Amino acid sequence: MVQENYLRKFVAPEFIYGSGSRLLAGRYAKNLAAKKVLIVTDTGIMNLNILVELEEVLIEQNLEYEIYSSISPNPRDKEVMDGADVFNSEECNLIIALGGGSPMDCAKGIGIVSSNRNNILEFEGVDQVPLPSPPLICIPTTAGTSADVSQFAIILDSIKKVKIAIISKTMVPDVALIDPFTTLTMDKTLTAHTGFDALVHSFEAYVSNASSHITNIHALDSIRLISSNIIPTIKDLQNQQFRSKMMLGSLEAGLAFSNASLGLIHAMAHSLGGLLDLSHGESNAILLEHVIDYNFSEVPEKYLKIARAMGIDQNGLSLDEKKDSLLNFIKKLKKEAGVDTSLKKLGVREEDFPSLALKALQDPCIVTNPRRPSAEDIEEIYQNAF
Repeated sequence: MVQENYLRKFVAPEFIYGSGSRLLAGRYAKNLAAKKVLIVTDTGIMNLNILVELEEVLIEQNLEYEIYSSISPNPRDKEVMDGADVFNSEECNLIIALGGGSPMDCAKGIGIVSSNRNNILEFEGVDQVPLPSPPLICIPTTAGTSADVSQFAIILDSIKKVKIAIISKTMVPDVALIDPFTTLTMDKTLTAHTGFDALVHSFEAYVSNASSHITNIHALDSIRLISSNIIPTIKDLQNQQFRSKMMLGSLEAGLAFSNASLGLIHAMAHSLGGLLDLSHGESNAILLEHVIDYNFSEVPEKYLKIARAMGIDQNGLSLDEKKDSLLNFIKKLKKEAGVDTSLKKLGVREEDFPSLALKALQDPCIVTNPRRPSAEDIEEIYQNAF
């Protein structure tokens, strides 16, 4: 049980939440003494008006800029290094990330590489970044990864085929401009995948052995917001009220997991994403109820509070029945959202399980899981999700 008088640290950037906040990017860049800005985005954003708007507000402040968009859905080490080369060769001194988790994680990597002059893979782990990055402004366009407020960056090691986690307060952006309007460009699939990514962030932060009163408040409210609004949002993609609630849920999820860390779901999902370049949110969704089933006996009271936050009526049920009601609710939510697939359908093979499990065991996210698994336990969970 967490004792509230334990010493706890909470880090978060300055953030502006609300309609129109994205348009403050030029002013914030100027305040942070920008001379030339590197805009880090992806090919999907290149043809959208939100990029044009960003360019216009930079021009209004008489700021020069360069655009780097050669980024994969799971950003690779080489893409970070190439971006750092552009940052340095163009003599930029500030970075603006515009996009989902991939551009934001890549932008974080570019920043620390440009400051520390080392390969991005050298910073893997917790507090392994000696020097902070140049100023970083994040404008998220998905309601899921919360990279805009977190001290995490996830990068794909293209040689070892595994995602590495870089966790450091130097990863926390200087400013996050969180505008729900930017999420109106997402289709149903991306809305579902990113929504479940945020939901899993909050689940894992809440049951984490590094959680605290402050992270718990954010995690539970995030779970309430996302679980009640994800299906309405998927059914009405242009509804700004639903989008706003999903974005707020994602923000609170980020504040929670950035400070309480994550758990077994993310460790296993990082392993899957490294092997097969899978959608991170979809991987999380596939594993969600199977890891809850594994963890439940360790912190049942926490999962019961999660169930209450999701609006599940558990009156008169035994403990096993309460667990089943939570698992069944999640399965139903996944089916309605269209993320009720299996690892087998995504191309995972049973013979991959041993190597996937070993990589998951080495992921720093596993340290804060409420129950310490063995390689065999993890293999069994992969099998259950197969």
